[in-house]
Amino acid sequence: MAHVSALATLPPISDINEASSIERLVSAVTLLFEPAEPIVQHLYAKRPFASYTALIDETGTFLANPESLEHEARLEIINAHPRIGAPKANLSALSLIEQGYSAEDAAKLATQAATSQDDEATQAKLKELNERYEAKYGFKFVVFVNGRPRSEIIPVMESRIENSTEKQEMKTALDDMVAIARDRLKKLGAV
Repeated sequence: MAHVSALATLPPISDINEASSIERLVSAVTLLFEPAEPIVQHLYAKRPFASYTALIDETGTFLANPESLEHEARLEIINAHPRIGAPKANLSALSLIEQGYSAEDAAKLATQAATSQDDEATQAKLKELNERYEAKYGFKFVVFVNGRPRSEIIPVMESRIENSTEKQEMKTALDDMVAIARDRLKKLGAV
């Protein structure tokens, strides 16, 4: 099986700390969190970081503090994340792996979008649930999939649509984005 790091690499943390331009940090944040400008701006101002773990820790602290971000910036960060069940051609290789595909399959599926009938049924249900979730809360559903099949996410989505609040969901989404970043860091073999 191909290792995730073959699909993407993080620049050395020293590059982020020393770079006068923001591009290397944007690259790292995109790999770990998806493209989220408010995170990039915050982290750029907080450099240097001893490690990527420290960078993710700082992001977690930043996102957990309700006073650190305006509501619109929180929405921008959450909505940078791909929808669960998004067409495979629209997902990064890391997102494919997180949604239950092997690294080898992710590399192949990143460029082709063939689906089985079961996959199509799951896809249709996830599309419907994404629409219901976004209509209720006003932002994308984010969950730390952690390699679970997408079909196992359906009851999680249904429960959160029925039993949660916007405030709880925003906190859960931001917390899960940090958990996803930690998992991506581990899969990339960086610290």
